[in-house]
Amino acid sequence: MDIDEILDRIDVLPEASRGSLKRYITEVSYPKNFCLMEADKIIPYIYFIRKGIVRAYASTADNDITFWFGSEGETIVSMKSYVEDKPGYESIELLENCDLYILETENLKKLFSEDIHIANWGRKFAERELVRTEELIISRQFKTSLERYKDLMINKPDLLKRVQLGHIASYLGITQVSLSRIRAEIK
Repeated sequence: MDIDEILDRIDVLPEASRGSLKRYITEVSYPKNFCLMEADKIIPYIYFIRKGIVRAYASTADNDITFWFGSEGETIVSMKSYVEDKPGYESIELLENCDLYILETENLKKLFSEDIHIANWGRKFAERELVRTEELIISRQFKTSLERYKDLMINKPDLLKRVQLGHIASYLGITQVSLSRIRAEIK
């Protein structure tokens, strides 16, 4: 997915504003299993996924708990770092070789003060991230693991083919054995 398509998913910018923003965006590639972001560190970048899948997770004493997957066209951001310039809670691991677009947060904030269209784009970006977080919390609180699995089947079917079952089970908050039962029940 090219950067224009990704930016437009957030909000369509006038050509001059889009050009200003794109001047600060570069493409990077990292291998599978690369740790793109580490918890408890300030992350001064926003990433857009051109190709590949990533997972966000938090570590406990016993294991890692996956709470989000991102794929082509989605944004990777530590909102705590983005908004407050403080260390984030999450770690981000690449589950495939990934091609990403990278934007330094400082440059984006500079553009906010120079271009109202980019400032509005940034507001819409933050609003989308807030809605995504709200949906995640509501899903975790009010849906069963079966319902969350069915949501994955409907909303991100390719994810189920590209991500290890252990990560999916972690995302659902269940064991791999329970995930196998759910999958057998659905077939």
